[in-house]
Amino acid sequence: MKRPHHRLLALACGALAAVVAVPGAAYAEPDPMKRIQSIHEELEKVSEQINGLKVKLKQAERAAKVASDNASRQKKALDVVAREVSGLAATSYMLGGTDQALILATTDQPQHFLDRTSTLSFFASQNGTKVSELLAAMQSAQRAEKAADDRAGQVRRLNTQLTERQDKLKKDYTQIRDKIVRKSPKSIVDIPPVPGAGKAAEALRLALTQLGKPYVWGADGPDSYDCSGLTMWAYAKVGIHLPHYTGSQWNAGAHVGLAELQPGDLVFFYSDLHHVGLYIGDGQMVHAPQTGDVVKIAPIGGRPFAGGVRVA
Repeated sequence: MKRPHHRLLALACGALAAVVAVPGAAYAEPDPMKRIQSIHEELEKVSEQINGLKVKLKQAERAAKVASDNASRQKKALDVVAREVSGLAATSYMLGGTDQALILATTDQPQHFLDRTSTLSFFASQNGTKVSELLAAMQSAQRAEKAADDRAGQVRRLNTQLTERQDKLKKDYTQIRDKIVRKSPKSIVDIPPVPGAGKAAEALRLALTQLGKPYVWGADGPDSYDCSGLTMWAYAKVGIHLPHYTGSQWNAGAHVGLAELQPGDLVFFYSDLHHVGLYIGDGQMVHAPQTGDVVKIAPIGGRPFAGGVRVA
């Protein structure tokens, strides 16, 4: 007959064996679809942040050039006045070494002499003030140039950090992509008719001609696109320039609500506006969705709608 503690030990071992025998009972395998969606969401955010930094870098570089040009102009102006002051000082020194009364008594042009000495005194005083002003202006311009250069450097460093993060996310994405990504160019539907003759309608028609082309981060056509690259390309074709950044495109026109949307309006999603498409009508849009997918028509209800923008 087994002792009580032996019976308890046997029951515990049996329970442990049952747990071990059921795969996944204790530790659930991570859902690859949820993981890939999470990676894509972060990738799209990072990619649009990088697009935004490219815009800001151009602005910072332009500001640095303007500041540098201004500093150069102030320096040249200061050099001119400095030479004038040096010449006046030399002339004043030479005149000061001669008896002024003797010169006045012997000169055959006394008024010219008086005018000259008076002018020297006046310009010496005026140029002294001018030198101080120009020196202050040049120093201010140099400070502005340094501030603009520093800003451009900060943007470059942040861009490097985000690019490194983007590369890491791409690597993670690639490792599980084949498990869940469906190649779906055959999912393209017939191009729907687009009413209207305005630029927005024409931009929409052009975007629809790109159905089936692959999504690629940072791409703006004509072979591949990311979300803001597609909208930028379509509107550029009708003569309207949009920055390659959802944050800037959000401010490119008048904001409209869901019920006011018209064909060709830009439609934005998520609180940080990191995804954009072109509204078709009947709750549908054309957009470049994500890596492994293609430019396609999709319902706007599949993502949290942030608002619309009427560009033209």
